Amino acid sequence: MTQDDKTGGWIAVAGLGPGNEALVTPEVTATLAEATDVVGYIPYVARVAPRDGLVLHPSDNRVELDRAQFALDLAAQGRRVVIVSSGDPGVFAMASALFEALEARPDRQATDIRILPGITAMLAAAARAGAPLGHDFCAINLSDNLKPFAEVERRLRHAAQGGFAMAFYNPRSKSRPHQFTRVLEILREECEPDRLVLFARAVTRPDEAIACVALSEATPEMADMQTVVIVGNEATRRVGRWVYTPRSVLTPAVAG
Repeated sequence: MTQDDKTGGWIAVAGLGPGNEALVTPEVTATLAEATDVVGYIPYVARVAPRDGLVLHPSDNRVELDRAQFALDLAAQGRRVVIVSSGDPGVFAMASALFEALEARPDRQATDIRILPGITAMLAAAARAGAPLGHDFCAINLSDNLKPFAEVERRLRHAAQGGFAMAFYNPRSKSRPHQFTRVLEILREECEPDRLVLFARAVTRPDEAIACVALSEATPEMADMQTVVIVGNEATRRVGRWVYTPRSVLTPAVAG
C-alpha cells in the first residue's frame, strides 16, 4: 500500500466551465463538496464558495508547475485537493501541468488523480453562434508564453492551408497586442476575404458580447484575453442569425 493509499489523499483537476455556474458539471460540484483544499489561479479559486473545512489556495498566473507540486504534496498529507481551471482542465490548462510535475516526482506517481472535464470556451462560443465547429477543426493557443511565436505562426498557416475551422485562445493581451495583427495578416494570406470570423467575449457571463464578421472586416481590437476567436472553414456560412459549418465536404471532380 502506498503512502497516498494509507492517507486517503487525492487530487481532482476540475473544469469550472466558461463562466456561467449552470455549466459547471454535477461531477465537479460533488467533488468540490468533498474537498479539503482548492488550488488554482486567483480568479478561478474566487469562483469557489468558501465553507467550513475548506482551505482556498489562490496563486498567480504562470506558476502552474509550482501549483501542481503543491497539490501533490497536499495529497500526500491526506488532503482531498481540487485543482480548478476554467473551461476544461485538459485544454490549455492544469491537467497537463499536473502530469508534467508528476513526471518529475516518482515518489508521488501513485497519487489518486482524477481529471473532471468541463465545457471549454470554444464549445460554449460555438453553441452561442450555432455550429461553426461542425466539421474538422483545431484549437490554437496564440500566447507565446510557453512556445515561440514563430511556432504559433507555423501551426496557424498549416491549419489554414489544411482547411480546418480554427478556434483561438488567448488572442490578444496588453503585453502583445501586435501578435493578433500578425495572425490576421496570415489568415488573409491563406483564406478568402469573406471567411467568417466569430469573436466571443466573456461567453455565458453577464457581459457576454458576440460578433461575427467577414475576415476582411476583422480588426485586432475586436479581441482580448477574454475573447475566443473562431474562424470558419471555406464552407462555413450563415443561415438566418446562425453560423454553421456543414458536416459534408464536396470532393472536387478528378479530371479524366
